Amino acid sequence: MHKYLRAVGFSKTPTRKEIFNFIQSGLEKPAYRAYTTNEADPDSLLAQFDLPLGKNFGLCVCGQFDDDDEFYPEYYYPYLDTDRISSAEDVTFEKRLDNNSYAGVCDDLRVGVTLIFRLRNYIEYLKNKDRQSQNPENGRIVSSCSLSALSLEGSVLMPIYESEVERKSKKSTEIKRRKLMTQARDGDEEAARTLSSAEMETYANILSHIQYEDVYSMVDSYLMPYGAECDLYSIMADIKKVRRARNFLTGEEILILTLSCNGLYLDLAINSKDLFGVPEPGRRFKGIIWMQGKVNFIDQEPAEKEAGNNQETIV
Repeated sequence: MHKYLRAVGFSKTPTRKEIFNFIQSGLEKPAYRAYTTNEADPDSLLAQFDLPLGKNFGLCVCGQFDDDDEFYPEYYYPYLDTDRISSAEDVTFEKRLDNNSYAGVCDDLRVGVTLIFRLRNYIEYLKNKDRQSQNPENGRIVSSCSLSALSLEGSVLMPIYESEVERKSKKSTEIKRRKLMTQARDGDEEAARTLSSAEMETYANILSHIQYEDVYSMVDSYLMPYGAECDLYSIMADIKKVRRARNFLTGEEILILTLSCNGLYLDLAINSKDLFGVPEPGRRFKGIIWMQGKVNFIDQEPAEKEAGNNQETIV
């Protein structure tokens, strides 16, 4: 049973029979479905169905169709979708060992860490990956990625007070830092030394203030890996938008927060029972998140729409 079901409105863990019944009924009217041939078994089709529990969130079911056109679910997980573009950096993909799923890997200089997330539209990736091998001179096949996340617990913190002058100075410093990181990534040794020197100064400054100041009054945001799972992160980020939704099966309230961490935007879903504090734009969220993401492919044909249900189908 997936523990992050709680984040989409199942504070009481559903039984396997309840999940099975929901999957069977939801397969008739999914919010999204996609198919592609299975390279390992040409007689079967890989399939993905998104079963909605509310606006932009629900249960994703992945499995295979056999040669008798019978669908066999292999695994499922809760999801949150967003149309917001989070990053335009290059994305690479790695297949997971345990099932037919993939992880996306993206180096975004704004947060200073390698972002690893569960790839939501892995079937679209399988249908597009041959383009790069057949036409290597065309370069990248992904134009951007849209990140989302689920959380089981979190807290709301008040923002750090900054004057207008401090905000402008901070923005200018961040732009210079991002430029230096780009140069260092391209092999500029002087830029790498400048960054190392700046990090040492920041570290020394924190050490001198930590004795009489709270760390959250000095650090306004961060994103760093958490635990042994590669797609789990500890985050503190600014809340830009708050939306309240409900799981139509359980009636539980879900909070959808739009977060900004050093300019990296992502949407987060959390059960209202698990959030300590009152979320408002301008405040900060602090917690542990499980990151997901969809990638947008270059020159991808628009998905077909099913009449009457507004469902996307990619075949």
